Amino acid sequence: MQQLITAEQVVVGPAGQRVADGAVLVDGDTISAVGPRHEVEPRTEDTCRHTAVGGTVLPGLVNAHVHLCWDADFGMLERYRAADDAELLLGIAGRAQRALRAGVTTLRDLGDRDGLVLRVRDAIERGDLVGPRLLGSGPPLTPPEGHCWFFGGEVSGPEEIRARVRGNVALGADVIKVMASGGQMTPGSPPTWQSQFSAEELALVVEEAHAAGLPVAAHAHGTEAIAAATAAGVDTIEHCSWQGARNSGPDPREDVARKIAARGIAVCHAYPPDWRTFQRVVVGEKGARDVLERIHWMDGHGIRFVPGTDAGLPTSVFDNYVGALSYYVEAVGWPPARVIDMATTGAARALGWERVGELAPGCSADLLVVDGDPLSDITALHRQRLVLARGNAVVPDAAVGQRAS
Repeated sequence: MQQLITAEQVVVGPAGQRVADGAVLVDGDTISAVGPRHEVEPRTEDTCRHTAVGGTVLPGLVNAHVHLCWDADFGMLERYRAADDAELLLGIAGRAQRALRAGVTTLRDLGDRDGLVLRVRDAIERGDLVGPRLLGSGPPLTPPEGHCWFFGGEVSGPEEIRARVRGNVALGADVIKVMASGGQMTPGSPPTWQSQFSAEELALVVEEAHAAGLPVAAHAHGTEAIAAATAAGVDTIEHCSWQGARNSGPDPREDVARKIAARGIAVCHAYPPDWRTFQRVVVGEKGARDVLERIHWMDGHGIRFVPGTDAGLPTSVFDNYVGALSYYVEAVGWPPARVIDMATTGAARALGWERVGELAPGCSADLLVVDGDPLSDITALHRQRLVLARGNAVVPDAAVGQRAS
């Protein structure tokens, strides 16, 4: 079935490229034409039409760091550990669809039990349910009783590292996740600044993953872990907080930052949607200033960023990705066009997708229609009229029609 979406402007991406009075023609799950409405419209015949007067069509959003097995409320870890696989599968599917209805058409999940997210991914790919494009890691590699050990990815020594990577490959993982440093949410695990693997062990993770054709995402808060992950050749660094040893404060290193940029390693800062409360309650005023300084410092070194939210943690909900994007506009000071580019084309390329994240013939029909102009006002992304995931409309046409002419 063909669908024609017309709007005041079409943001085709990247770099805020737009077409005034534009149109996108979708044929099944693929975009077949993009351009001025007067050029695209005559190519349609028996077509479902979506008209957004005063609106914008743009690529669907990409959230590069989530945990779909958690419910984003306090006590989520206890509920996760008590749930059976059937309960978790239902929750994963529901939360993925919640994100999709809020305009996120691609999610990268970086830690679950036994690859349950991959089973939901496969169900979406088969067409058994409508959902976003999912990429999953399965159980992250961590030392015994290390950060997020409860996912089942505990390893000790080279042979277990090889076996776990190969096991995740056999599960169908899209990415290999390794907990290069500790974390604050796992009771009894090493602190966030402390490394959990040696440089040699991280290099082995990367060697095994790359031999299987998979990228590596490294959770790394501590500077030593960031340096080791960079030397190992990981593909993305999650959080990248530059914490000094023994919680001694920020420890950014020029030589490591230059290597991250030179090797094209992307940094997923993973800041939550309710970043104001997070800064006030969790990191404090000085911590918030330190975070901003490190972002600008990394940006000055040419490090590329991909946005993510760590959704699933308490209050980091799945249906307010726009809240997280607003941090980069309101706090960091980047133009909305740059942030949208990060969350669409930029994130898709960093995750290895070539026909996702932009609106062009031959690309996947993942798109978002909103009221207003998000290139000048990022909050316009909240005002969704329509979301298409590989051509599937997930906002009812009746609801769209109430606001369309």
